[in-house]
Amino acid sequence: MLTLYYATGTCALASLIALEESGLAFETKKLSFANAEQRSPDYLKINPKGRVPALVTERGVLTETPAILGFIAESAPAARLAPFGDAFEMAELQSFNSYLCSTVHVNHAHRPRGSRWADEPAALEAMKAKVPQNMADCFTLIEEKMFKGPWVMGEAYSLADPYLFVIADWLPSDGVDPARFAKVSDHHARMMLRPAVQRALAYDRG
Repeated sequence: MLTLYYATGTCALASLIALEESGLAFETKKLSFANAEQRSPDYLKINPKGRVPALVTERGVLTETPAILGFIAESAPAARLAPFGDAFEMAELQSFNSYLCSTVHVNHAHRPRGSRWADEPAALEAMKAKVPQNMADCFTLIEEKMFKGPWVMGEAYSLADPYLFVIADWLPSDGVDPARFAKVSDHHARMMLRPAVQRALAYDRG
């Protein structure tokens, strides 16, 4: 049995959606960031990074969203969440998810998690002030150059779709109007109709 550790409002929702799409048997453990449960001794034994998601498998613990998504896809090939057998398309998928992880998520984190990079109040405020521009720039690139349609990678739904859905959901709180991005907004609306997304949201927001 797989166990996913997650917290509300985090990128762990992407892994939760993928698990719901996969058909794999799993259970969830919800952490409260408000109570700093991600820093508790018990959780740090599972994930010393003190972050979510963390996926406990029979072979050990996996962390980092792109890695967990890839594991889910390979563990449930019948769900066809990745283009296995096509090296170039697989690399394109990994490239997209890597961009979300290494650039877009980090840009977002400068607003609520600025203390990771600075301590001075003026520096923290400067980082927060830059977030709307940086996030808008990222989503302009996604909208105009990276999103193939109707799903992120083209005709087939893939691991990139739940990941984009989750990060796009942060745009309003980052001071960016999602309506600026027609393709991304349409994608978000269609994702909301998927049963797996609805089930995952019930976990996440329940």
